[in-house]
Amino acid sequence: MMKKARKLTLLGLLVAQALVLHYIEGFIPVLAPGAKLGLANIITMVALVLFGFKEAMAIVIIRAVLGPLLGGSVTGILYSLSGGILSGIIMSILYQNFKDYFSFMGISTAGAVFHNIGQLLVASWIFDTIGILYTYLPILMVAAVATGYFNGLVARYIVGYLKNKVELGS
Repeated sequence: MMKKARKLTLLGLLVAQALVLHYIEGFIPVLAPGAKLGLANIITMVALVLFGFKEAMAIVIIRAVLGPLLGGSVTGILYSLSGGILSGIIMSILYQNFKDYFSFMGISTAGAVFHNIGQLLVASWIFDTIGILYTYLPILMVAAVATGYFNGLVARYIVGYLKNKVELGS
């Protein structure tokens, strides 16, 4: 019972951290529409490594719904869900099956790339034009490489610290 309570508490803290990072990121100016730092994805990576796919996706879904709601952007839920879920699936596949070949930074970068692809696909669907992909994909791919690398580096240090300091239990 105590292990379940501890795990639920840690997951709740990760959700809160993801929401705070999502909120703070709203104050950072962007170079192009949709180009963000993706700081909340640090928490997704941490949850994936420490707990697994189901828990990481639960955090993604909760953040993807509550983040835009708290920020006053109901339409942002679709973008956040599509990018977050696709990113989480890709990072999970890479981490679970190819972690011997990809570093945290590589996995996070792939997640950032697919996060942007998911959001652009939804934007193309909403605005009924494929032109959005041609216009924003090159810019967002460059941004994804830089932000994905940074977020993966941060996630690696957080996971290293938590694995040494916190007993996660089952």
